[in-house]
Amino acid sequence: MPDVDLAVVGSGFGGSILAMIARRLGLRVALLERGRHPRFAIGESSSPLAGILLEQLADRYDLPRLKPLAAFGAWQAAYPDVVCGLKRGFTYFKHDAGRRFAAAPDRSNHLLVAASPHDAISDTHWLRADVDAFLMREAAALGAEYADELQLESLEWDTGGAAVLRGRRRGAAFCVKARGVVDATGPRGFLSRALRIGSQPFPGYPGTQALFSHFTGVARCDEMPDYAGAGARGDGPPYPVDDAALHHVFDGGWMWVLRFGNGVTSAGVAVEDALAADLRLADGEIAWQRLLDRLPTVQDQFAAAAPVRQFDWMPRLSYRAAMAAGPRWALLPSAAAFVDPLFSTGFPLTLLGIERLAWLLDSGTFFDAPRREADETRRPVGAVSSLQAYSDVTLAEADHTAAFVAGCYAGFPRFDDFVQYSMFYFAAASYAEVARRIAPEQAAVGFLRAGDSAFAPALRTLSPAGAAAARRPDLGTRVREAVAPVNIAGLCEPGKKNWYAADAADAIAGAAKLGVGAEEVAASLAALGF
Repeated sequence: MPDVDLAVVGSGFGGSILAMIARRLGLRVALLERGRHPRFAIGESSSPLAGILLEQLADRYDLPRLKPLAAFGAWQAAYPDVVCGLKRGFTYFKHDAGRRFAAAPDRSNHLLVAASPHDAISDTHWLRADVDAFLMREAAALGAEYADELQLESLEWDTGGAAVLRGRRRGAAFCVKARGVVDATGPRGFLSRALRIGSQPFPGYPGTQALFSHFTGVARCDEMPDYAGAGARGDGPPYPVDDAALHHVFDGGWMWVLRFGNGVTSAGVAVEDALAADLRLADGEIAWQRLLDRLPTVQDQFAAAAPVRQFDWMPRLSYRAAMAAGPRWALLPSAAAFVDPLFSTGFPLTLLGIERLAWLLDSGTFFDAPRREADETRRPVGAVSSLQAYSDVTLAEADHTAAFVAGCYAGFPRFDDFVQYSMFYFAAASYAEVARRIAPEQAAVGFLRAGDSAFAPALRTLSPAGAAAARRPDLGTRVREAVAPVNIAGLCEPGKKNWYAADAADAIAGAAKLGVGAEEVAASLAALGF
C-alpha cells in the first residue's frame, strides 16, 4: 500500500466513519481490516444522542450519505436494503426466577421510556453486518485505501516519527507507513497489543460475562398474555413495547432483545460472575436454555426461536485500557474501554470520540503540528486540544459510565431502585440531545454529564452500589432533586407510573434550563418532526 497520513485499523462503523471524515479533510487514509465484510459484530442499538452526533458529523464534514442513518424514516427512504430495526424507546420488565411475569397494577415492575414521538424520527437497531459493510464501501468510495483479510503483526516508529505497520495479507507480506494511527478494532485490539498498553478494572465494578446470538421466531411481548397491562396492544403505552431496546431484568443481570426489519432478532444476556458460574455460561446454547428455564415468561417468548449463528461467550465483558492515546496514535472509545450494552452507551461514546479526533485531525494537532489554519466553524462541542486531553476525557467518560452501570446492576434486585436511579441517564441523554441542537455550550460537559460538578458526584453518591446503599426510602426524591437542573423530559413524576412519553411540551417547559426561550425550543422540535 502507498504511504498515508492516517492508518485506521478496523473497518467497523467507527473506523469507517473516521476514515470518511479524514478523507474529507484531504488526508490520505489506509483503512485496514482483519476480516472480510459482511461480518458479524456486536453493539447494535443506537440512541437519540447518537443520532444527533451522526447528523452533526455529516453536516460538518460534508457527508450527505451518512446523514440518513440518524433516524429510522430517513434510513428507510435512502437505504431500504441496509437492514435496521425500529427503536422507539427503552423497555424494561422485571422478572423473578421461577415465576411468570404479571404486570403490577401500579406498573412497579416495568419501565417504558420513549425516545421519539413517532417512527419517522425514531432511533434504530443496526444489523452491523449490513451497516459496517455499507460504511466501509462509503469510505472506499471517498478514496480510503482499503485492505481486508489482513493480519497485522508489528508496529514500529521510524526515525522520522512515522508508524510502520507490518503483517501478512493472503499469504503475502504487507507494509504501510503512516503519519498517525487510530485503533478502531475494539477492546484488547491491535494497538493495545502492539504498544503493550496495560489495562485496569473499573473501580467498584462487578465482574460480568455475556452470551449472545441472533435468532428467528422470537415472539413479541405485546402479543403474549403475560404482558397484558404492561404495554400490550390496546393498553395505551407511549410506544409499542417491542419496537424498542427491550430488556428483561432479573437479579444478577439482564437480557436484551433487539428486532431487525428482516425477521432476525439479536438477543443476549449480561450477568454477574456468580450467576454466570451458576449457569455455566461457557456452555453456550445449553447455558442459554438454563437461563430460560428460570424465567418462564421469557422462555415462552423464545419457545419457537431458532439461533441463526453460533452463540458467542464473552468471559470478561468490561475492559479499560490504561491510556487511550499517545504521540500520533489514539484508540477510539470502543477500543479504549467497554462497560456494558445497558442503555446503548457504545454508539454515542464512540461518536463523541470520532468528533474529538476529527477536530485534532482537522487542526493538525494529531500530527504534532498544524498543517493549516483550522476551520473554527468545525470546532465541536467540548473539543479537546491535544491527544493527552482526548485520552483523559475518553477514560473519564468510561469510568463515569461504569460507575452508573454498576449502580444499575446493584439496583436490579430492587427494581424501583433501578427505575429511580436510571433517571440519571434519561435526564442527561434527553438534555444533551436538545442542547446540541439549540444551546451547544450546555452540552460541553461530556457524556452523561461526566464533567458536571453537581450532577456527576450525585450520580455516584446516590448509586445503589454505594457503601451507604442500604435501601433508601428517599432515593426517588433525591434523584429527582439531583436531575432537576437538566430534566426537560418530564421524568421522575410518580403520576406517570413508569410510563414516559416523548412530549414536546416537557422540553418547551424546560427551556430556561437550556438558557433559551420557549419559542426557540418549540421551533427546533417542530423542525425535527415532533
